[in-house]
Formats: sequence, structure tokens, C-alpha cells
Amino acid sequence: MLYHILYPLHTYLSAFNVFKYITFRTIYATLTALVICLLLGPWFIRLLQRLRLKERINGYTPKTHLGKTGTPTMGGILIVSAIAVATLLWADLFNLYVWLCMFILITYAVLGFIDDYLKTIKGSMVGVPAKIRLLVEFCAAAVVGYILVSLPGFDRNIVIPFFKNISLDLGVLYIPFVMMVIVGTANAVNLTDGLDGL
Repeated sequence: MLYHILYPLHTYLSAFNVFKYITFRTIYATLTALVICLLLGPWFIRLLQRLRLKERINGYTPKTHLGKTGTPTMGGILIVSAIAVATLLWADLFNLYVWLCMFILITYAVLGFIDDYLKTIKGSMVGVPAKIRLLVEFCAAAVVGYILVSLPGFDRNIVIPFFKNISLDLGVLYIPFVMMVIVGTANAVNLTDGLDGL
């Protein structure tokens, strides 16, 4: 939003030209989300505690996770809201890639909210079953992959790190590749949680 409001002013004042740079807007979007979380975080945690929305540990959880019992849950609401607000403020809203990222963010956030809701409000020990959660995640990622490969002139090549002149044209395999990257990245924290003993 700010990009669309302030960047056109560069014709009158050259200082507004900085809004065309993605790095500039990325830094300020990051700072915006950080400030939102720092300002609203303590209040939001107290709200979650007052509403008694706390983590429940099931019997299948490793012993290292037992210390998390009673930790306020649904904190993702604040984080996702901060990211969404920062994105809407600083991103180029006519860029399709921004909306694809927002689609994944919101879809996965709603899935996480339903999971936490079932665990904290409804008393379910499982929440959203893992198979259903992964199915929804893969379907949402498949939609993004399909849209990407459907774009005219979209480059399906991936560059191999450290070999700048070597690239692979994935062709139809680009969609499964996108699915694995998105779902793998989204679940990376869950998969490694507790491996460090914390």
C-alpha cells in the first residue's frame, strides 16, 4: 500500500525513489512486523493466559516437551497478523507472487488455528490429524505450483548452489518440487522441535 502511495511521488522528490527497491521495503516490512510483535506481544500473551488458551501435552510427546505444559498457545495469530499487515503495507500489491505467498500464509495459519482450537477449546489431544493437515498443505502448495507453471514465460529451471552455470529444467516436475519445498519449509520447525534438548 505504501509502495503504491509513496513511490509515485518520486517524480516530485527523488527521495521517494527508494520505495522501488525490494531490499528497502523488505527491511521496513521486517521492522514493521517486529515492532507490531514487540508492542502487542506482552498484551497478547496476557490475553491468551486470561482466556486459558494453554498448551496441552499428550501422552505420545517426548519427555523433553513436558516443560511446555501450560505455555500459552495460538500465538501464531499475532505473528501471522504482523506479517500480513507488514506485507500489505510494504509489498507491491500488483505482484502475483506476493498474493501466492499470502495465500500460503493464510491457508496454513487457518489450519494451525483450527488445530489449536480443537486442542484447547474442544479438548482434542490430536487436533487436526496429521494426514489431513499434510493433505491440505500439499493441496495448497499444489495450487501455487500450478499457478506458477501456468504463467507465460515462467522459468522452470533451478540453479544448483555453488555451480552458477549449471541449472536443471524440471518441466512438469516443477509442481512436485514446489510442493516439497513449501510443505517441507512449513514443517521444518515441527520436525526439528526438541532435537536440541530444549
